[in-house]
Formats: sequence, C-alpha cells, structure tokens
Amino acid sequence: MTPGTEPPQIPEDPVEKAWHIPALLALFGLCLLPELVLSGADWGLWGSPRWRMRALQYAGFWAGLLDNWRPHYALQPGTMFLTYGFLHAGALHFAVNMATLFSLGPSLIGRFGQRWFLLLYALSILGGAIGFALLSSQVQPMVGASGALFGLAGAHVGLHARERRHTKDTLVPVAKAVLGLMALNLVLWWAMNGQLAWETHLGGFVAGWIAAVVIDRRLGPL
Repeated sequence: MTPGTEPPQIPEDPVEKAWHIPALLALFGLCLLPELVLSGADWGLWGSPRWRMRALQYAGFWAGLLDNWRPHYALQPGTMFLTYGFLHAGALHFAVNMATLFSLGPSLIGRFGQRWFLLLYALSILGGAIGFALLSSQVQPMVGASGALFGLAGAHVGLHARERRHTKDTLVPVAKAVLGLMALNLVLWWAMNGQLAWETHLGGFVAGWIAAVVIDRRLGPL
C-alpha cells in the first residue's frame, strides 16, 4: 500500500444491512395477529369482549395445570410453555414489548443469524415459563413476551460478560447491568401493585444468558 493512502471502502450492501428484518417481523406478526383480533373484540368492532378471557384460558400459562387442574385440551399443559409468549394483556402491554423486541433483537441477529436468534428466543420463552412454574404461586394466568425479552437482555449481558472475561477486564459493568435489571423489576412490581411476573423475567434472563453463551461458543472463538 502506498504511504498515505487509505484502503478502498467496501460499500454497505443494503440487503445485508436489513437481513435481520424477517426474524423480527415473524415474531412481531405472531404477537400482532392475536392482539389485533382481541383488541378489536375489546373495542366492540367484532366478536365478543369475552374473547380475550377465552384466549387466556386456552393459551395463557396457568401454573395450576401442572398440578391438578383440568386442561381445556389434552396438550395444553405442554403447549402453554410457548403460547403464553405470543399473547398479551392489552394493546399497551403489546406495544411496550414489541418496542423492546426491536430494540434488543437486531444486534443479536447480526451476531448469531436468524435461525440461532429464533432458537435463543424460543429457549427464553421456555425459560420464562419454567421460572414462573417453579417460583410463582399465582392462580392468575401469565402472558406476554417479556420472558423472551428478558432472555434477550440476558443474552446481551452474558455475551458482554464472556467478552470481558476473555480480555480479562473487570466484570463491574456486568454486575451493574444485572443490578439495573433487578431495580427495573422492583420498580415495575411496585408500580403494578405486585402484579408482575418477575419469576418469568428471571427464568427468561437466565435461559437467555446460558443459551447465548452456548450458541456463541458453537459459532466460533471470540
């Protein structure tokens, strides 16, 4: 290279830049469709306001179904470990969760690719359900994508911790991030008068952290 010259810049491929969109749109659509149907029913545009309760009965996570409650269909005690993550309590709940998805998702898709990201998301949903099943005593149903979203947060924190251990840097920023998420849950729990499924958030966070580190190791060294 001639002294004083710069290497040629490779133009950014707009297709490659936007390649993460399909996975996010797929997850967004799976949450949007039921919310549109149920919100329309809530607002009297079609159907019945009872539709949301019926959806909760069939697709929400009911801890009692792991005990002696009678399910609405034979596979419900198993399918609810995933279906709860695509159902929300209302339009605001849906909007906040989807904004978080589009905030946390792109960088993880850029690192892992779409298929591994979707696996991470699914494992985080499952981890959230397991956390709720093991730690919660609530009789109300649990719904929402927040278990998966805390899994994405756990993935970010876990990858950051792995990188800092690799470079032998202090883990203080990682600890601060964990404490910040704990504080956020505490504030939300207080603001919602205790009606917060923190158990789901914890289970998703742990599952996302572990899954992200395992996937990252599988894809290659740092």
